[in-house]
Order: sequence, then C-alpha cells, then structure tokens
Amino acid sequence: MIRNLLFFFVRTLKYFQSKSLRWRIMLSIFISIFILMVTLISVYRIEYHSVRLIGGAYKSNMELTAFSDSLNLTEKAVENYVNFHTFDSIDTYYSARSKVSEYMENMQLRPSQDLVLQKEYLVSQFAQSFLLFSGKAIYARRANDFNAVDYYYAKTISCYNMLMNQLSELSSLLLQQNATNYNQNLEQLNSLYKISFLLFIMVSSIIVSVMYFSVTKIVKPLKQISNVAHKISQRDFNVPLFYAKTHDEIGNICDAFDRMIISIREYIDAIWEKAVTEAELKEKEVEMQALYADAQLRALQNQINPHFLFNTLNTGAQLAMMEGADKTCFFIEQTADFFRYNIQQKDKSVSIDEELKLIDNFVYIMSVRFGNRLVFEKQIPESQFPQKIPVMTLQPLVENCIKHGLKNSIGRVVLKIEELDKTIQISISDNGSGFPEKIRQDIFAAIQKTDKDGLQNVLVSLDSNAVKREEGSNGTGLINVFMRLKLFYHRDDVFDITQNDEGQGTKFIIRIPANV
Repeated sequence: MIRNLLFFFVRTLKYFQSKSLRWRIMLSIFISIFILMVTLISVYRIEYHSVRLIGGAYKSNMELTAFSDSLNLTEKAVENYVNFHTFDSIDTYYSARSKVSEYMENMQLRPSQDLVLQKEYLVSQFAQSFLLFSGKAIYARRANDFNAVDYYYAKTISCYNMLMNQLSELSSLLLQQNATNYNQNLEQLNSLYKISFLLFIMVSSIIVSVMYFSVTKIVKPLKQISNVAHKISQRDFNVPLFYAKTHDEIGNICDAFDRMIISIREYIDAIWEKAVTEAELKEKEVEMQALYADAQLRALQNQINPHFLFNTLNTGAQLAMMEGADKTCFFIEQTADFFRYNIQQKDKSVSIDEELKLIDNFVYIMSVRFGNRLVFEKQIPESQFPQKIPVMTLQPLVENCIKHGLKNSIGRVVLKIEELDKTIQISISDNGSGFPEKIRQDIFAAIQKTDKDGLQNVLVSLDSNAVKREEGSNGTGLINVFMRLKLFYHRDDVFDITQNDEGQGTKFIIRIPANV
C-alpha cells in the first residue's frame, strides 16, 4: 500500500514538473483558494451552530414571557368588558385569546415524569380552564346575566392566579434547565473555537507550504541565473552550466543561458585568436606604412626645382654689376635666408606664419629679378596663424603663379588667407593664361593613382606624358605639394585648382583644419 502511494506521488510530481510554469502557478493559486473557501465555510458553520446553541438556551424563556403577556392582556380585556361593556375590550379579548391558543398548541398536552414537561402540562390545563371560564363570563355579560357574570368572572380570576403561579414555577424550572444547558453549550462552544483555531492554523500552514514550494521552484533557478549573469557582467565566463531537467519556461531559459555561455566562450576564443593574428599583421603593416610614408615624404621634398638656385645666383651677379654693394648685400642676405630656411626645415612641419616669412623673402628676390613686371599682393588678416603645414608648401605655388602670370605684360599674384568655419583657406592666384582642364584632371588622377602605384612610377608617367603647362615646366611640382599635404593631413579635400575669381588665370586653394 505504501509502495503504491509513493509510486503515485512520484508520478504526480513528474507530471506537475512537465507542465508549464503558468499552469503550475495557476494550480497553486487554485488550491490555495479552494482550501481557503473550505475553511471559511467550516468556520461559518461552526459560528452558526454556536449561535443556535446560545439562542436555543433563551428561546423557551422568551416564549413563556410572551405567553404570560398574552394571558395578562386577556384578563384585562375580560375585566374591562365585565365592568364597562365596551366594544374595544371585547375586540382586545378575542385578539389576545387567539394568541394564547396559538402558544398552547406547542405545549405539553399529556402528563410526564419530567418536571419541566409536567409543569408545562399543568400550565396548559389551567390555561384551558382560564379560557373556558373567561368565555362564559363574556357570554353572561352579553346576556346581562349578572349572577352568572359574577360566578364565572370569579372562576376566571381564580384560574388566572393559579395559572400565573404555575407559569412562575415553570419559568424557574426553565431557568435552571437553561443554566445547565448553557454550561454544556459553553463547553461545546469552547471546543468549537479550539477546532476553528486549529483548522485555521492547519489551513494557513498548508497554504504557506504550497506557496513556498511553488515560489521556491520558480525563484531558485532564477536566482542561479542572476548570479551567473552577474559573474558574466564582470567578465568571468568560467561559470558552471545549468543542465536543466525541466521543460517549462524556467528550463527553457536555463537551456538558452547554457547555449549563450557556450557561444560566448567560443566567440571570445575566436576573437582572441583573430586579435592575435591581426595584431601581428597590424604591427607589420604599420612598420611598412611608416617606412613608405617617410620615403614618399623625402622623395617629394627632394623634387623642389633645383634650377631656382642657378637663376637666383645669376640675378645676384647681374645686380652686383649694375648697382652698389649695399643693395647687392641685402639681396644676397635674402637669398641666403631663403636657402637656409629650406635646408634647416627640410624634415619638419612649420607654422603658416613661418611659411609667410619665407614667401616675403622669395617675392623680394623675384621682384629684384622681374622689377615692375611683377605685382604681388597679400590679403592676410592681422591675427597670427600657428597652424602647422609641411615645409616649402606655399613657395612652389607662388613660383608657379609668377612664371605664368608674367606671360602678360604685368604679372599680378595675390596671396589671400581666410578664416572659415573650422578651416583656414589659403589661396594663391595669378592673371596668367589659366590652367588647362585636361592637365588639372591628369594631376588629380595621378595623385589618386599614387596611393596604388607608388610615387616614382607616377612621376615617370607624368614626365613621359608631358603633363606640363607651358614653356617646358612639368606638373611634378604641384603633385609634390599636393601629395605632401595629403600625407600630412590624411585628407583628400585639402587642395584644389580653379580659375581666378576674375575669370582669367589660375587659383590654387589649400584648406587646412583650424585645430592642427
């Protein structure tokens, strides 16, 4: 028998575990509500029974008091009718008589050995005699038979007095009996209260046990999941798996969490291996790019036109023959400053203000060479420009504008600096013959191609294709400047070539970030 019960309990437990979490919660709530309803109904029945016991102890005395009041009313009505012969009294008599008759129907009609029942039987007999004599007295008064009235009225009063004595004795007996019954009922009531209290304790314990068991089955795996999630949030992936055996919502969450942990571990291992490989490749790539960029920058800086030195020295010799030594000395000093700047700053970046000083030296040298044929204008704000720029960036552009601006009778070159939103824009323009669009496109295409084919191959390609403006000057100087700007700022929109604002000549534009 016990074995069968254990087998049934195990099967029932497995059946409940196979159900969903929602089903088990609803079942727990239903069981708790059912037990609570049974408890409430039981307590209500106990209370109802207790009230009936207490009420029954006093019901007989209340009925006896009402019976006595009806007899008293009947006697008063007989007295009033005999003395005053009024219709109100006769109506009161018959109304009270009917109530007395109703009470008598529930009284003991036969003798009994029980004192209370025997006394109730005597009361019933006296009441019948009282009603009999009172009725005859009423009848005699209606017939105006005063002798009969006096006789039957006396009998009525005599029966009434004996009836009230018997009622008093019956009331005493009932009080004694009710007192005894009350003590017995009180003992039963105390027992019922104890049973109710024990039932309440038992039901409360069952409900608490059911709810505790249900909540524990839900909260325990959730707490484990919370602890594991907390460890994972602290990057501790060495956590145990759940291996849930249930198939409800909590079991599904545990299975999903296990799969997630395994996936994270595999993903971290894969990322770690990939990061190690990428770090090795990145280190090699950075070294190669550094070497390549350094080689490119040195190659670009070495492309500055060496013929400028010869032309400058030739002009100095001519000036020395034509004028006095002071002016020649100043000219040579300016030339020396120019070349000294070029040599000392070869591998460095300089500020825009330093480049502007170099332009002043260079323009002075060119103005001595070309005289009034060269008009140079600077439109520069009074503020300082500490932004960094590659060395020897502006001089090749100014030299290019001077050469091609002087094709006209008077060459006009304008150097302008504007402070725009987050950028410093430097423009150098001339009034020459302009820049052919085909050459402009070839230069920009060559700059883009430099990223793939290398600088030297592009320069050779430019020379072989004769990318030049006029009079044999090739475009490698411009590519030199633009490539150095691109390498220095790591941007493609740092330079441009357009027409002059006046519609004639060429305009070089350099856009430098204001925060460099």
